[in-house]
Formats: sequence, C-alpha cells, structure tokens
Amino acid sequence: MIAKAGMAARTKKPSPPFIGQWRIVEMEQWDQEFIDLEGRGHITFAKGGSGSFHFGAVECQLDCCLEESPDGQRVQFSFDGHDEMDPTRGRGWAALKDGELHGHLYFHLGDDSSFRAVPVPRSNRTVETDAPQASRRSR
Repeated sequence: MIAKAGMAARTKKPSPPFIGQWRIVEMEQWDQEFIDLEGRGHITFAKGGSGSFHFGAVECQLDCCLEESPDGQRVQFSFDGHDEMDPTRGRGWAALKDGELHGHLYFHLGDDSSFRAVPVPRSNRTVETDAPQASRRSR
C-alpha cells in the first residue's frame, strides 16, 4: 500500500515485539476489578495479523496491521465481538514504551479508553498466539 502525504504508512502484520499476550493492568475508564471480571484482562497479537482482547464482559477479535507513526512503530487494529450479549466493534492502536504496551480503544458510537499492558510470560499464557481462538468461559 502506498502512503498518501501526511498519513502514516501502513506496512505489514505485527512484528515479534508485539506478538504475544499482554496483561491489561490499567485502563482510563475502568478499574482493575472490572478489567478482571471474567478472568485476567488481556490483549493478544498473533502471527498473521489477528488477535483478541478480553476485559470485563467485553470479548473481541482483532484485525491488525503494523504502521509507522511519527513516534515509531505501532499496531493499528479494528475489533469485532461482544459486550455481554450485545454486539460491539471499533478500532484501536498500541505502541511499545519501556517494555510495556500503551494504547487506546475506541468503541463505535460508544466509550473510549486508554490502556496499559505488560507482557505475560509464556508459561502463564491462557491463549495461544499462533492462531485466533475463542476464549473459554465457564457459565
């Protein structure tokens, strides 16, 4: 894709520094109790440009791409899923800063929130990062 003047250049799928599961430890709009309502809140970037996030009662799949911005590389994504039983969708971005993931989620015609996440050690991951999988919830 050719970038137009003044626009960030979209490149390829997320690269290794972004690939993996990240534990959401802070959100602007919601406290940690809500973030971890149905399990540890997380955002995951997989090989091939897919991913997912889950916090509170929100669970979504991601379609991601890596872009160059004036501040360096970041992952830009759209998302689609549900909030409780209601369909939801939106967009977001995430960038690395001092070994942490900092980003923002924008729900279509709804809330938006910044977030901060830390890497989850491979031994503690709950979702594989090679292919998208639905999170399992007990009911």
